[in-house]
This record gives sequence, structure tokens and C-alpha cells, in this order.
Amino acid sequence: MTGPDINKKFPLDGIDRLCFLKNVVKNPNIIVGDYTYYDDFENVENFEKNVKYHFDFIGDKLIIGKFCMIASDVKFIMNGANHLTDAFSTYPFAIFSNGWEHAMEGKSYPQKGNITIGNDVWIGYNATIMAGVTIGDGAIIATNSTVVKDVEPYSIVGGNPASLIKKRFSDDSIQKLLAIKWWDWSIEKLTKNLPFLTSNNIEQLIKTA
Repeated sequence: MTGPDINKKFPLDGIDRLCFLKNVVKNPNIIVGDYTYYDDFENVENFEKNVKYHFDFIGDKLIIGKFCMIASDVKFIMNGANHLTDAFSTYPFAIFSNGWEHAMEGKSYPQKGNITIGNDVWIGYNATIMAGVTIGDGAIIATNSTVVKDVEPYSIVGGNPASLIKKRFSDDSIQKLLAIKWWDWSIEKLTKNLPFLTSNNIEQLIKTA
């Protein structure tokens, strides 16, 4: 056995609320790794609707790793939502033209960069991830959190703004997990070693790497 078919839109027979996300997204600036799934209470097509202010002319990307778990109503706020913050007014005069089109000459709106989600990341219901944030491998984002800054690997964060609740493992174990990168194993090796991946014995897992 080599696990579910990564090319199936709905990997669970008879269930259309959970999808392998890479088989659903159409925007080339949303990049999704294998086996990452999205669960939606209504329609999996809602995912791209929840990637907000994602305008082609800006060119920023939402990059999501492998084996991630993304719950319903998770939102990603991209750079198109940004306004000037160091000027006297934050109002986007230039977009309305009619004599205001030159308001931004010699200026540019803030660009915070891509949103990058690592591998094996669990993002809980109704969380919001802001532009420019990087979430490390193995992190957990609690329900209803608003993430405004980077999240370290294997950290659990929650709240608004999200802050560290705890590390999932010791620093030593985290470094070993990051070195193993099990998400890059062949599917045959991964399937063979599932009992170790679903345990918390780091030494056993190292022996299989």
C-alpha cells in the first residue's frame, strides 16, 4: 500500500468537504504540496475565496508545504490589502482616478512578501494569516487566531495577535525532526514507518531515517 492517490480531488470516498488542496486551486500564485488537505463546511471551492486581496498585478504568492491540515474558514490576507502607514492619510486616493491618479507617483504601497506555510502544519478553524508571515514546519495554529508574525517550527500559537502557547517538543527533538524531513521521504518509506511517525519516540524515528 502506498497511501491515497495524490491526484484525487476528494480522497475520502463519499465525502466532498475534504479535498487534496493542490487539485482544487487554480491560481498559479497559490502553490500547494502533496497530501495537504482542506476541509470546508460548505464547499471546498471556498478556499480561494478566502485568499483575500490576492491581485495578479502584485505577484505575491501563497506557498503551502506538504501534509498540511487546513480547517474551514481559514483566511489568508495578501499584500493587496496594504495601505500607506507612514503618510498622513492611509486612504488609497490613486485607485479612484478622476484627478487623483497621480497621488502615488514616486511612492509604493507596503509589500510584506509571500505567505509561506511549512510542512505538516495544522491551521485551526477561522484562523487568519497575514501577508509576509512564515509558519515553520510542524506548527499548530489555534482556532480563531490571527497570525501577524512568523511562527517557529513545532510551535503552538493562539490568540489575537497570536502568541506562543508552547513548543510541541524539546529543542533537541525539534532540530532532529527538521533534519529528518520525513515529508520528503518516498511514499513507500513513509508508509512503512507510519507507526513511528504517529508516536513521540524521536530515537525510534531517527533509526528509520
